[in-house]
Amino acid sequence: MALTVLAGALLWAALAMPAVLTGQGLAELLRLPVEVLVIVLLALALRGRALRVTAVVVGLLLGAVVLLKALNLGFHASLGRPFDALTDWSYLGPAVGVLTDWVGPGRARLITIGTGVLAAAVLVVLPLAAVRVMGALARRRRRVAKVLAALTAVWIVAALTGAAFSSGVTLASAGSSRLVWDTATRLRHDLTDRGTFARQVAADPFAAVPGDRLLTRLRGKDVLLVFVESYGRVALDDPEVAATVRPALARAGRELGAAGFSARSAYLTSPTFGGASWLAHSSVEAGLWVDSQQRYDHLLTTDRLTLARAFGKAGWRTVFDVPATTRTWLPGRSFYRFDTLYTAENVGYRGPRFGYATMPDQYTLQAFRDRELTPGHRPPVMAEIDLLSSHYPWTPPPPLLPWGSLGDGSVFGQPAGASPDLPGDRTADPRQVYAQTVAYAMRTLASFAATSNDPDLVIIAMGDHQPNSSVTRPGASHQVPAMVIAHDPALLAQVAGWGWDPGLAPASDAPVWPMSALRDRILTDFG
Repeated sequence: MALTVLAGALLWAALAMPAVLTGQGLAELLRLPVEVLVIVLLALALRGRALRVTAVVVGLLLGAVVLLKALNLGFHASLGRPFDALTDWSYLGPAVGVLTDWVGPGRARLITIGTGVLAAAVLVVLPLAAVRVMGALARRRRRVAKVLAALTAVWIVAALTGAAFSSGVTLASAGSSRLVWDTATRLRHDLTDRGTFARQVAADPFAAVPGDRLLTRLRGKDVLLVFVESYGRVALDDPEVAATVRPALARAGRELGAAGFSARSAYLTSPTFGGASWLAHSSVEAGLWVDSQQRYDHLLTTDRLTLARAFGKAGWRTVFDVPATTRTWLPGRSFYRFDTLYTAENVGYRGPRFGYATMPDQYTLQAFRDRELTPGHRPPVMAEIDLLSSHYPWTPPPPLLPWGSLGDGSVFGQPAGASPDLPGDRTADPRQVYAQTVAYAMRTLASFAATSNDPDLVIIAMGDHQPNSSVTRPGASHQVPAMVIAHDPALLAQVAGWGWDPGLAPASDAPVWPMSALRDRILTDFG
């Protein structure tokens, strides 16, 4: 009897388990899942072999639903969206990589193995539980039939009247069925979206524009497209985070102004949240809304004119600088067609890692400057640069060092005092450490520009997405700050025509564009 009760509790918990955290905790388990009524009805209607086979199938289906709920919970926590059963399996590898950077390779391996064993156990235990419970129900048909009638009436009344406990948990539930329906709906959307996106890729008014007519107002400029990892609007709007970030931006603005640079800023809406930065990068580069792995994978098979291709076509030397990459990144050549790719392996860094970041942002920018922005006769450079110091899991950044002292980066492993630009306890909660990393990234970028001695330098910088739910509040938008930094007053006057605010920190009512709009504005207004 005890085993039967335990099996029934497991089935109930599996059905009542939420697919999205609502903050109601164990109160979720007090709901009456409609699927319980269906299981009881099947137990009453079937006998013998048909009952046992059905029970196994029910248990396997319920196991699959539990795993789908677990994936949904993880994706909502990290990416702010549900799991896509068609394309999101490719995210599991990067997730293991982030876990390794967080807890170390040994613990990450144990957690990965343990997760696999737990998933297998779910697919074994729940069918066994379903067989036991449905068999017990079938042996007490008359009594169970009366209970079923009563529970069905309760569920219908609760569903029609919206009956709820004082905690706000609705009594009637169909969460598991709704999850399956929503998953099937997303699959159907994914299948139809392939054709929709293919038509969007093909419709490009800039594809046939000759190179000598592209980007004519940027001739002779070194143009850097910089993505600041996880720099979301929360960094400016949340008082706790902004208390660190806004003073750093103010100081960065003063340093830029003293060097003759000015800035304009606004907000962009990212197609992703909490991670999957490549979706944001490709949306900006290709001028398309790339909000799924399916769209991204398809885009890489096309000849879409990206910003990198456009600059290359117009005579710029194009560079991709991504210190997160430790091996050859094939799309960099086959799709984006960058002339040169810098990774963690070919910039001479010999210092320590800082969490996920293979090197601090300051070294990334200095290595790029040493290799690409040397004075003298050379073609102008267009580069996409990824700054990683603010990547999750957040790790306290190093102090900003004198630019001439970096060497091969080993200096970052030496004892140093706390940076005066990043106040506060570096062992604080993730929100405080996140604020420090964003402040470090923006101060470093501004210092890089101010010390460049390059009046032709133009930086178009932006966050790639909001940070995950350990920093953002429920309901956070997908908006990220964006800015243009330049020395040339005529170029800044052009950006003023966009309605962007002066300075590095946009006002709360600053313009908000989708990331996919930026390519066309650059190609139109600077071409």
